[in-house]
Amino acid sequence: MTQAFFAPCPRGLESALAEELREIAQYPAVVAAAPFQVHREVPGGVPFSGEMAAAYAVNLHSRIASRVLLRVAQRGYRHEDDVYALARQQRWDQWFSPDESLRVDITAHKSPLHSLNFTALRVKDGVCDAMREALGARPSVDTVSPDVRIYAHLTEFDCTLYLDTTGEPLFKRGWRMEKGEAPLKENLAAGILRLAGWVQGQTDRPFFDPMCGSGTFLVEAAQVALGLPPGGARTFAFEWLKGMDNKAWQALRADAQRAKEAAAKGVAALEIAGSDISTDMLAMADANWQRAGLPGEVRLKQVDARFVQPPFATPGVMLMNPPYGERIAVRGEQRRGALPEAPRDEAEEAAANQFASAFATTLKQHFAGWQAWVFTGDLSIPKRLRLKESRRTPLYNGNIECRLFRFDMVRGGNRKEGGEAPKE
Repeated sequence: MTQAFFAPCPRGLESALAEELREIAQYPAVVAAAPFQVHREVPGGVPFSGEMAAAYAVNLHSRIASRVLLRVAQRGYRHEDDVYALARQQRWDQWFSPDESLRVDITAHKSPLHSLNFTALRVKDGVCDAMREALGARPSVDTVSPDVRIYAHLTEFDCTLYLDTTGEPLFKRGWRMEKGEAPLKENLAAGILRLAGWVQGQTDRPFFDPMCGSGTFLVEAAQVALGLPPGGARTFAFEWLKGMDNKAWQALRADAQRAKEAAAKGVAALEIAGSDISTDMLAMADANWQRAGLPGEVRLKQVDARFVQPPFATPGVMLMNPPYGERIAVRGEQRRGALPEAPRDEAEEAAANQFASAFATTLKQHFAGWQAWVFTGDLSIPKRLRLKESRRTPLYNGNIECRLFRFDMVRGGNRKEGGEAPKE
């Protein structure tokens, strides 16, 4: 039976996700066990359709999706009772039993309803009443660690009900136990890598993150290059739903295991390196690399980003997510002491500009031929670096508006001359 699915993703990555899903749909194991069709992306994600096993394949292989939702029903509404009626009319017992715990989440865009919390309660009531009517019992509610998650999305006129097939969001790959402050989510990092042109099979192309933090870009870049399925080390909500197609799932898992075995042979060829000023962050990056099941040791070095040197002889891709919205400091420096006459915000602005100027000099002097990509919420980075970006892509880190800037490094060049850079 063909089902309709929706894969949400971080804002700005819809086209990248659609491209990724089309690639996944062509994997031989997916064609054999879980064929599906990808539809045109919409704000917030990408719809696709296929047998139930299609959800298994996307959960296992998608690096960019946040989760995979099965569309259960959609209908127009005018008030909360209409939403309740839609939820009560569904055969929820075909997917799960009263023994499973339940959570309902709701999102809306231009909905005329005044209280989303109350509307979510009405959805929950409809599900529970439908289950009691069918089986004589109702599921309990668990908002922290539920067995089943139901999502309702309200537009101005329509209500759509979804059943979650993922469980914990897909950015939780199962490997990151160590993280720094405000870590980048793995699926956002994977989307940025794709926008930077980093794709599967690039085991001979250098990759360098000079501000690697806990190593998110490093681990994701390695797994992309080696073709390791991002969901290969975790479980999913669909494994406990009724009607699970275990044969299709086992075929997909077996193919993922073969990919892992093949990756073990190719990891020696990886040219991936990172650096950071913090030894604590480097220890986290190394631990995360090991937990991700990547053989060998990641190439790491403690160094201030202003003084980095290319870790490889051949130019490649440099990608970084420098701190933004917080002070930029060198360990041990007391900037207020260094700039006693300036107010705190002026001191921080001066320190940020000094850091950017020194880093830009390093890029121009030592990284000729490299593509330098900067993901940041500081939209003034090109001005601070005094470099002309060749591309800028709007993205969001949660609710923070960000940009992905690309700088093509030419020795002594790229000095900002003014004018507008092309948008992606």
